Amino acid sequence: MIFSTVEDAVPLWILFILTTAIVLISTEVGWRLGNLRRQRAREERKAPVSAAVGTTLGLLAFLLAFTFGMAATRYDTRKNNVLLEANAIGTTYLRADLLPEGSRYEVRRLLLEYTQLRAGGRAAIMSLQGMKKSADLQDQIWAIAASAVEAQDTISSGLFIQSLNQMIDLDAVRITGLRNRIPDTIWLMLIVVTIFSMAGLGYQFGLTGTHSWTVTILMAIAFTAVIWLIIDLDRPQSGLVQVSQQPLLDLLDRFGAPMP
Repeated sequence: MIFSTVEDAVPLWILFILTTAIVLISTEVGWRLGNLRRQRAREERKAPVSAAVGTTLGLLAFLLAFTFGMAATRYDTRKNNVLLEANAIGTTYLRADLLPEGSRYEVRRLLLEYTQLRAGGRAAIMSLQGMKKSADLQDQIWAIAASAVEAQDTISSGLFIQSLNQMIDLDAVRITGLRNRIPDTIWLMLIVVTIFSMAGLGYQFGLTGTHSWTVTILMAIAFTAVIWLIIDLDRPQSGLVQVSQQPLLDLLDRFGAPMP
């Protein structure tokens, strides 16, 4: 996704300035066009320009609300995935007691290392090295569990396999949640509607011969703040509103050092 890549690469304060500049420039261009038109076609001031501008602004408000809801939903999903993964790892750690005595310590040691990796958040688990290490740790734990089942196939070892399988499945769920961003099409539509809405508002100001920089700047900051918040929510773990890794950190505190 092009826009998601730009979001992650550019600092939030620069995006705030760029968005504010787009809103102000669009409004200024619209005002200049309206001001030029004002003397040439006085009857245009009676045309339904204000109604069209109001409709466009309403469309922009709807699109902002829709995009905000989409970003907030994705944020809540990522936060819930962290909790689900912490619960799955915790259950697997406890069910290690159901394995033969010789396998318990090694499984717990690997689970502790796995939890430390996952608690690093997006930067740790989405990197090529992090994904490779996660898969390697999963394979090692699975190999130990498979050996235990092969040696003694019991209901207890089956319960451990069940929780381990859920833990591995949640790896894919969490990575998918981190990759699930607002589509580029929606970002493009939001930018286009914002430009046309602000230009239309400026055009109406130009037709009426009124132009207040104070009102224009305050309006630009208000719209930019909403867009900026949407961008921040769409960032998995690199903005001001970050997904907390506290459930995994609490789990590490509970684990302590695995006992042999």
